[in-house]
Amino acid sequence: METVVTVVVITLVIITGMILIHRLNVQHAERIGAFHYSDALPGIGRRTRKSPRAAVPKGPPADTPRGEHGERSR
Repeated sequence: METVVTVVVITLVIITGMILIHRLNVQHAERIGAFHYSDALPGIGRRTRKSPRAAVPKGPPADTPRGEHGERSR
């Protein structure tokens, strides 16, 4: 008998949690739908670069042996 009561209580807690989460999701979706977003405020969510990007090196990759690149041109 105690096992049946425990299973019923756990099931009711799970169902209550599911209903609560569903209501919170609906409420959140309504708030998002009601608020029209505009551009982000300056300085929030965007990083400005203080220096230009580093140039890509022109030579062969450092992990490639030197013999592989010069063989085709010979």
